[in-house]
Amino acid sequence: MFYRNWRWLVLSFGGWTLFGVFFALQNYVNAVYFGQDISFWTTLAVWLICGYAWMLLTPLVVFLAERFFIKSGQIRRNLLVHLLAGSAISLFQLAVFIFARQWLLGNSQKTFSFSADFQKLLVGEFHVNLLVYWIVVGIAHLRLINRRYLERMRESARLTLSTSQLETELAHAQLDALKMQLHPHFLFNTLNSISVLMRDDVKAANRMLVRLSELLRAALKSEGSQEVSLRQELEFLRGYLEIEQTRFQDRLTVDFAVEGETLEAQVPNLILQPIVENAIRHGIAPLATAGLIQVRARRENGFVELQITDNGAGLSESKTQTGGGIGLANTQKRLEKLYGEKYKFEMFSPETGGLQIKIKIPFHTNGDGK
Repeated sequence: MFYRNWRWLVLSFGGWTLFGVFFALQNYVNAVYFGQDISFWTTLAVWLICGYAWMLLTPLVVFLAERFFIKSGQIRRNLLVHLLAGSAISLFQLAVFIFARQWLLGNSQKTFSFSADFQKLLVGEFHVNLLVYWIVVGIAHLRLINRRYLERMRESARLTLSTSQLETELAHAQLDALKMQLHPHFLFNTLNSISVLMRDDVKAANRMLVRLSELLRAALKSEGSQEVSLRQELEFLRGYLEIEQTRFQDRLTVDFAVEGETLEAQVPNLILQPIVENAIRHGIAPLATAGLIQVRARRENGFVELQITDNGAGLSESKTQTGGGIGLANTQKRLEKLYGEKYKFEMFSPETGGLQIKIKIPFHTNGDGK
């Protein structure tokens, strides 16, 4: 309710006190000007009674203003309600004024006639009280409009925050989805290779199994991290490639060329492994000859550039234009979610054959932010 807010109670009390003081001064000055003998303090008491009567009626007026808010579609009905309510309250205020004046300023020598005084004041004071009613209604309308505006602003801020949180959750979900891509094909192929090696080279099979467990442990350890240092990403990639090289033996060679200053750069977690896995599955595996994968990283003009090149079968023009498959498409979506328009993803087949993928993202370390 209106008076539950102590600040509004203080404002209401102060406002109606000023109302009483203003009209008391006006009435007193007018009486003195016309030579009437009148007490200022008694006059002030009369008008303060009227002011505090208005204060007690203010919650009712505010309720009516909010309940019958003047807006399109309901203007006639609500105006009629306020006209009737304003008239009734104005008549009541006239009665309060008459009784307060008679009680404090009345002349015991004269016969008091309420109806006569009422008729006299009805002409001179009714419109003033009606104007006061509409002023209170106007203030209540402004207060309600401001409150609704603030509520919309808070709701907008809440929705903006919810949208931001949903986008963050989506980016996490896409990251988790890419991690899950590591499991089906890679785990199946690795376990199959371990099974084959168990017959011929138990030590190699054991090393491969240990390396697989370390790789999966590293993947779980970084779960939930959107970005890691390039150093961590390369360590994970080397672990993955060590297992793949055990499978392919001499058919897979990997060449790293990484600038030292890029090692602490923050990159999307698990960004390289799906690209390299794609190169091995679709580029190197079909080859009868030895396959080569080159991994490059350098810093250039405020960006870190990652480049993965293979000498495999390459991609057709249609696949290159459509993103090269679900895994690479998800990679691009992750980059877009993390960096907006501040990234570059290029995929093409060089003249020498194979496939080359370039990724450029803003260079930043763990303490810099994006």
